[in-house]
Amino acid sequence: MTMNRRGLLGLFGAGAAVSATPTMAEAASVAFVHGVASGDPATDRVILWTRVTPGEGFNGPVSVTWRVLEGEGDRVVISGRFETGPERDYTVKIDAAGLRPGRDYRYDFAVGEARSPVGRARTLAAEGVAPVNLAVVSCQLYPGGLFNVYEAVAALPSLNAVVHLGDYIYEYGAEADAYGMVSGAALNRIPEPRHEIVTLADYRTRHAQYKTDADLQAAHARAPFICVWDDHETANDAWLHGAENHQPESEGDFAVRKAAALKAYYEWMPIREAAPGALKEAIHRSFHFGDLVSLMMVETRLTGRTEPLDYAKDLTAKDGPDGEPVLDLDAFRARLNDPARDLMGPEQRDWLTRELSASKAAGRPWQVLGNQVVTARVVGPDVSRTMTPEQIEGLMARVPEAFREQFEQALFLFKMGLPFNLDAWDGYPAGRERLYAAFAEAEVQPIVLAGDSHAFWVNELKDASGARRAVEFGTSAVSSPSIGDAIGDAIGGFPLGEALMQANDEVVFCDQSAKGFILLTLSADKAEAALMQVSTLFAKPFEVSPLKRFSLLRTGGLREEDL
Repeated sequence: MTMNRRGLLGLFGAGAAVSATPTMAEAASVAFVHGVASGDPATDRVILWTRVTPGEGFNGPVSVTWRVLEGEGDRVVISGRFETGPERDYTVKIDAAGLRPGRDYRYDFAVGEARSPVGRARTLAAEGVAPVNLAVVSCQLYPGGLFNVYEAVAALPSLNAVVHLGDYIYEYGAEADAYGMVSGAALNRIPEPRHEIVTLADYRTRHAQYKTDADLQAAHARAPFICVWDDHETANDAWLHGAENHQPESEGDFAVRKAAALKAYYEWMPIREAAPGALKEAIHRSFHFGDLVSLMMVETRLTGRTEPLDYAKDLTAKDGPDGEPVLDLDAFRARLNDPARDLMGPEQRDWLTRELSASKAAGRPWQVLGNQVVTARVVGPDVSRTMTPEQIEGLMARVPEAFREQFEQALFLFKMGLPFNLDAWDGYPAGRERLYAAFAEAEVQPIVLAGDSHAFWVNELKDASGARRAVEFGTSAVSSPSIGDAIGDAIGGFPLGEALMQANDEVVFCDQSAKGFILLTLSADKAEAALMQVSTLFAKPFEVSPLKRFSLLRTGGLREEDL
């Protein structure tokens, strides 16, 4: 399938001249430059979002009218007015209630003669087992490449919702050596502001820049998004009380930065506001698609995650038998397996157990977790088991000098069977066992979705006893580079994904280079996951095609399908 240009908004009537009641003549110079979006659908309501850009020098309130039309007709089923202003960065968010289950709607906004594009949204079915199509996405680095993935998502002929697993924005600056800036400079996709974002104004500006992207706008106009954040919406490797990319001595209190990041997130994303008195960080929530699917979005960053381990800091040395220092693997593994380590606190885990149990009791055949990071047990590949010493020597000779020491250290660590990624569930094995115990208590084997890794995964998740507890589909990135990209660029295509498959019983398939999304189609008897790849992030037109297809039968069998 060839995608030959942006402008897919036109497929949905976006930007069409539709009538609207004029308001506020003094604010008629506003524009809708950030598109429209919907999110968090329910059987009777959906979140509608836009942002108005006031004319230069205007900083007063703006009154925005909105309306919802059912299907392709002209009948307005609900409408209203929303007051916005600088206190919320001129964003508009409506919880549009009074809709009918399982229906397609169109919506738009207006201020005076200024009209927004038209978006589409579909409410959740209240009953029945009609197939559900979900596009699963994650990790969109603005300088990392064009958002071709979103052009492909917007063109899907049938789509109930887009499930976004986090890293909607990135916090990094525009320095020449900043993450993704080699491609960002070549494509003129320069982050704004140009420095690392820390303040509320910074986070607002970065969100605003992302939502000027035409491909992202097209996807938002196509279908509701169901979102959760990962780490980069605040800072890299965020946890309950800090982040790897937060330096208190120069960037202040992490709690202040986090509050600014979350305020901007709630302003700029089509997500339902937290209930009065509830923590804004607690965004775990459920969506039920008729009698077929329950989707539980979990939060694994800011509500229960303990501090991540780091090999450089936590893998210490001790005196060996001959007095020479050796790595203290026993001490490291004791830290790693500390029962207190977790990604999900007890309150959220109890909620998840109840939701899984209720979904099974309601007779729904599918339970799906919208989870941020890879869950499977994945050790780094010990290449000495699959390559001869001469092949390893040749491999090392191709590694640029700047990366050789780091690569040698990784090869050394992975000989010891240590986790490939300590920021994933592998860094929290006791917490993962508690998660699997929740699955077992609810008597379900859910589909677990994962983002974060910038790679495609298909995994069969097993607990410490070896019992299968779930099947995991991990999506690659929209545009963020992966470790597979870095290794491939450095040493000419080392097959990291294949090496991870060979080294790990739980990993059925892994590709560390392709970029794209997962199209998850659920029906009464099976779930089908198409790992959809785009041919390039650096040009248009581009090709979109399935890299692999897998099906999961309701009886539990996982198999690869022909393309």
